[in-house]
Amino acid sequence: MADEIIVNRDDWSLHRKGYLDQTRHKEKVEEVIKQQLGDLIVDESIILSGGKKSTKIPMRSLEEFHFRYDLKKKNHTGQGTKKMVPGEILGREQAKGKGAAGSGAGEEPGEDIYEAEVTYEDLANILFEELKLPNLDDKKRPLIAHDRPEFNDVRKKGLMANVDKKRTLLESIKRQAFSQKKNKEARLRISPEDLRFKTWETRPNFETNAVILAMMDTSGSMGQFEKYIARTFFFWMVRFLRIKYENVEIRFLAHHTEAKEVTEEEFFTRGESGGTRCSSVYKYALELIENEYPPAHFNIYPVHFTDGDNIGTDNSRALSLMKQLVEVSQVVGYGEILRTHYSSTLMATLKRITDPKLRLVTIRDRNEVYVALKTVFS
Repeated sequence: MADEIIVNRDDWSLHRKGYLDQTRHKEKVEEVIKQQLGDLIVDESIILSGGKKSTKIPMRSLEEFHFRYDLKKKNHTGQGTKKMVPGEILGREQAKGKGAAGSGAGEEPGEDIYEAEVTYEDLANILFEELKLPNLDDKKRPLIAHDRPEFNDVRKKGLMANVDKKRTLLESIKRQAFSQKKNKEARLRISPEDLRFKTWETRPNFETNAVILAMMDTSGSMGQFEKYIARTFFFWMVRFLRIKYENVEIRFLAHHTEAKEVTEEEFFTRGESGGTRCSSVYKYALELIENEYPPAHFNIYPVHFTDGDNIGTDNSRALSLMKQLVEVSQVVGYGEILRTHYSSTLMATLKRITDPKLRLVTIRDRNEVYVALKTVFS
């Protein structure tokens, strides 16, 4: 006689209840994360640790739905004592005794608040949901980035790790429905013949060539706040690209009055001094494109962050070079980080370019990094 797996329906309900509780809790945490995403992605504990540490967010505790009896025989709410009119609110008690501002010490219990731990992966998954490389075109030389498994068949033999639970249960139900033997017990029997397993084929996943030119102002006018915000933007940008795309090159360019290519570590840790000539990094980027990334074969995405305090005599040259960058690129991102109101910044000059491929952002507060990411990569 073949071995049988017996599953009690009572056990299902308990298991399902736990699963639903976990799902509800996860959805609640994700909801809170989305509400606070602008503040969470600039959290220093995550940025400075390179994504190795987590952060915590306060949220209300989750309770099971239940009836609460009025044991103290207080006056009930929700009852009208006079003729009511449409739109009038019934019996809403004032928040007395809950410690509201100016109300003195409270007598009534408040809401339970606890801190949920949020990992870098939690933030990344939610943040990257809406991000992508815009205007990504198929170029003449696509490369094979990686093999992608596709679950496209169900078989009767396979590894238990790949068992298809839904198909297995359906097979068991069908077998017992057609069986002449009537079983009155409240249980479902799953025999080995009911088992169904997912199988897959490995297909090559083709992705088009793309290069990101990360350009950052490291001049003396970039203070601690400006450098931190720029590095935070690029921190999430780099991780977004590496998670979403297997075949994307990233080149790191730093500049003051002169531009140079640096390593990723230097890009995120080192600063410089001196004046600012933004045209230097645009010129360097164009030379890099001409020599290594012909637009006929590559999707090109230059992204530049600065405080906008450019040498006045350089603005016209910067404008001319930026126009050339926009012409050969899929999208160009330009961001200014402003804590003080300069009389004139490079942004005012670059606004003369009307091409929608140039995406301009201004960041004055930490939580605007999220908006900047969505503006450039949407």
